[in-house]
Amino acid sequence: MEQVFPMQVVARIRSDFSSKFGVPRQSGLVDALEASVVFEPEFRNPDAVRGLESFSHIWLIWAFHQAVRDTWSPTVRPPRLGGNARMGVFATRSPFRPNPIGLSSVRLDRVELTADLGPVLHVRGADLVDGTPIFDIKPYIPYGDSHPEAVGGFASAPAGETLTVVIPPALLEQVPEHRREALRGVLAQDPRPHYQNDPDRIYGFTFAGMEVRFSVAGEVLTVREIIPQ
Repeated sequence: MEQVFPMQVVARIRSDFSSKFGVPRQSGLVDALEASVVFEPEFRNPDAVRGLESFSHIWLIWAFHQAVRDTWSPTVRPPRLGGNARMGVFATRSPFRPNPIGLSSVRLDRVELTADLGPVLHVRGADLVDGTPIFDIKPYIPYGDSHPEAVGGFASAPAGETLTVVIPPALLEQVPEHRREALRGVLAQDPRPHYQNDPDRIYGFTFAGMEVRFSVAGEVLTVREIIPQ
């Protein structure tokens, strides 16, 4: 007999990304990225997060709400392999899964108790689109969750910064100072699809209420425009 496990959305993320383009491919890659976890009204009870402030990191269990499909495929094309090779869906972190569930480990900056939103979790390094529904939050426990001897398969090499980022001073002035490091970190990760390498193409994504347009030639990414939205 098929079992169904209904779940409630307990919170939503508030981040600087209004769409998935530009979002880091894994959590923790850009520590300067700030976001907040805001609970849904029925879960805004301070008792529910009592003791969470003593942990440095937390797990977010969430939904790929922009990637829901009626069907699923047993194989997908991981970006890490250039989009050219197929791997089993359960050997990847692709959003196109039988159940569109994501898992992210983020750094917990602080727990803020607010008058209007109840407890708000301020986090760093999140790889979630603004408004992403969160099903659960769990503390990260180093002795159980960290495995230094683990083998990473085809994703063993860290997806660190790969590009040198050039932002002309006049454009950089349009970016709030406390967002500059995060923007540089996101761009240095190379947000383009891995199979695209056209130096004449202008790419763009929204970040913190701005449209950021850029091009990439070789190992250098140059920001061409920053347009307030």
